[in-house]
Amino acid sequence: MATPTVGDLAPDFSLLDTHGTPVTLSGLRGGPTVIVFVPFAFSGTCTGELCELRDNITEFEQAGVHVAVVSCDPKHALRAWAAQEGFGFDLLSDFWPHGEVARAYGVFDEAKGFAVRGSFLVDGAGILRWSVVNPPGKARDFASYRAAIADLAA
Repeated sequence: MATPTVGDLAPDFSLLDTHGTPVTLSGLRGGPTVIVFVPFAFSGTCTGELCELRDNITEFEQAGVHVAVVSCDPKHALRAWAAQEGFGFDLLSDFWPHGEVARAYGVFDEAKGFAVRGSFLVDGAGILRWSVVNPPGKARDFASYRAAIADLAA
């Protein structure tokens, strides 16, 4: 499936958080949400990226942006990772059906069975306003999040 483009209605989803509670994108409407796909819990690049989000979470909070991280890892692995690193944002499991949400966003690597590094900023009406997709091993530039949030507020 193709990656949604800016201006499209973002694909809705319902995934379990680290405690087994369903989180739906449509349930987060009313305010912006950034959806951050990561390949693997506990991997170096993924941990570095999410620690940067964690360390700068006030920028998202001040802009009213909800952070939702999606991985094809099971919720138990994500819970352990969140506890180890002190992540206070949602970590959502796209484990089963495996990669279904990553496919809807065009970031599932079928050959390797994981999501590549894609980030999507969705406004309060559910419209995609910004996205970036990087190959495995290439971290996203945090400055691009700042610019996307600033553009959303403008």
